[in-house]
Amino acid sequence: MDLMHTLFYFVVAVGILVAFHEFGHFWVARKLGIKVLRFSVGFGRVLWSFQKKPGDTEYVLSVIPLGGYVKMVDEREGPVSPEDLPYAFNRKPLASRAAVVAAGPVFNWLLAVLLFWVVLVVGEIGIKPLLGTVKESTLAAAAGFKEGDLIVSVNGENTPTWTQAIGMILSEALDGGDTVTVKVKTQDDQEVVKTLDIGSADTANPELFYKQLGLEPWTPKLKPVVDRVLPDSAASAAGLKSGDLIVSTDQVPITDWMQWVEIVKKNPDTPLHLVVERDSVALSLTITPRRVDDEGKIGASVYVPEALKEAVSVEYSLPPLAAIPVAFETTWRYSVVTLKMMGNMLIGRASVENLSGPVGIAQIAGQSAAMGLVPFMKFLALVSVSLGVLNLLPIPVLDGGHLLFFAIEGIKGSPVSEKIQVFFQQIGIAVLMSLMALAMVLDVQRLF
Repeated sequence: MDLMHTLFYFVVAVGILVAFHEFGHFWVARKLGIKVLRFSVGFGRVLWSFQKKPGDTEYVLSVIPLGGYVKMVDEREGPVSPEDLPYAFNRKPLASRAAVVAAGPVFNWLLAVLLFWVVLVVGEIGIKPLLGTVKESTLAAAAGFKEGDLIVSVNGENTPTWTQAIGMILSEALDGGDTVTVKVKTQDDQEVVKTLDIGSADTANPELFYKQLGLEPWTPKLKPVVDRVLPDSAASAAGLKSGDLIVSTDQVPITDWMQWVEIVKKNPDTPLHLVVERDSVALSLTITPRRVDDEGKIGASVYVPEALKEAVSVEYSLPPLAAIPVAFETTWRYSVVTLKMMGNMLIGRASVENLSGPVGIAQIAGQSAAMGLVPFMKFLALVSVSLGVLNLLPIPVLDGGHLLFFAIEGIKGSPVSEKIQVFFQQIGIAVLMSLMALAMVLDVQRLF
């Protein structure tokens, strides 16, 4: 059931993202007078097709949901009837052809803007950016942060939730600055500005930078009671259920949730023998935390009493008009961060461990959907941003590669020869296949 849940939401996510991308190509092509023969979501064997009448666009759903395509009338791809020649892609002006190619990534960004806007208007409940224990020898300790400080803004931008506060700090770090200015409200209700010196930090590796940063959310002492179990997780595989009270681990009594979290972190890929209390009955279970960045993870959250949730939670939303510029700004910020991460991986300043293939994306799709509609929409928005950036890279086969050929055509006054295009497209295919193979290997390593 967990596998079906994950696969279902993966197909839904890819279907939405691909359909929107290809619709961009399709819509602009039609507007510019180019005849579209087929609009396909997916590759391979056709599962469903619709064509209003012969000669109209054929709409297709195919069996492999990992992409799609828009087939236009084009003399380079086969014979074209005389009556269709005025509507052929290759006969349109350079600006029209470039607009059709660029439309796919642009529509991915527009989808991200739309999704971020919906999330901002609907609103989401986040955790207040209230600091927990500040560890010694971290950037936060050096800047004078104290337990109980509430982060108000980062570099002048309000950050009402923990995710926004940490996201802004990470974003500023990736921008290459040496310092980040953080305004906090102390426990005695004083507003103080503190400066994080990040010049010596490893900002190219987000996981390592977060550890060096030393900012952790305040966490109250909670009973080790399981609340939500993520599908396709170690907790689900072990049989843990919502409401289970963890009594002991390998005969060590568990008194609070953070004690259990520390044990899980220190024991990746190690079977742990649990005693849990379920409906006043003691049960024995075995759970094996999965290794993620050398730490154990089980995919389960703690039960938090409603009164405590209200104390540490904040609801963040914006009016529809006010949310528009914020949605655009959020999309732009994530696009820049994505591009910088890709650049850092290319020059070796960031680990390729940050890559995710279809398996990793499928897992996150399933997990975000299990958390609710808003997290799933945010996941879609982030992946849509990544697709927009990726497709504009100047790699032959991708949209950015075609735009590069068009730019050369504009400079030299004639198209790049088909022989040269085919040669570089073969290189592009090899590069993309290598990246996909690497991402798949990393996905499998994360699983096992």
